[in-house]
Amino acid sequence: MTEETVDITPRRQPVQARSRERVNSILSHAAAIFHEVGVDATSMSAIARQSGMSLASLYRYFPNKAAIVKAIAEGHVERMETALRERLQTLELVDAVDVLIDLFYEFYRTEPAYSVIWSGVESMPELRDLDIRELYSHARDLDNRLRDVCPRIPEDRRWTASLMLPRSAGTVLRLAATLPDDQARSMVSELKCMARAYLAELIR
Repeated sequence: MTEETVDITPRRQPVQARSRERVNSILSHAAAIFHEVGVDATSMSAIARQSGMSLASLYRYFPNKAAIVKAIAEGHVERMETALRERLQTLELVDAVDVLIDLFYEFYRTEPAYSVIWSGVESMPELRDLDIRELYSHARDLDNRLRDVCPRIPEDRRWTASLMLPRSAGTVLRLAATLPDDQARSMVSELKCMARAYLAELIR
């Protein structure tokens, strides 16, 4: 079986409150283990033990570790999109870029398993698809905001910029998350300078 054919669909869609709580518990415990030892070193048995259930019970909810990774990643995307959308609407555009970079950075540094999972995005086709969907979601929000702030920007340039800014920022922040804190914060500061300069050129 290749990674292209691995079933990563959860076996149960949690409907009842008890089932939702059980799924949330599994994902929370799995994220903590991933954060501590990495995805590759984590077994389904370890997730089951940490979640206080038998391995057979765990398999009734998730067919494999890849399905758990994808479910955690989807939670990351949902929380990030909500936070970004709320902030983007309440701030001036240049200020919003600083705040959004800070939000991304804090997710990479503090959200359990965020850095571990997304650093391996290229190795899992389903995560690559999720990553692209997240990028286009952020790009659409930024494109709408740029259109409101500076409608004279040509449409094709505005959309290109809306894709470039979140993608380039995400790439730099994924690198920053692997560095010691003082180096990482210096990199974040320089990233903000770059983003502000690009925006200034774009909307002048």
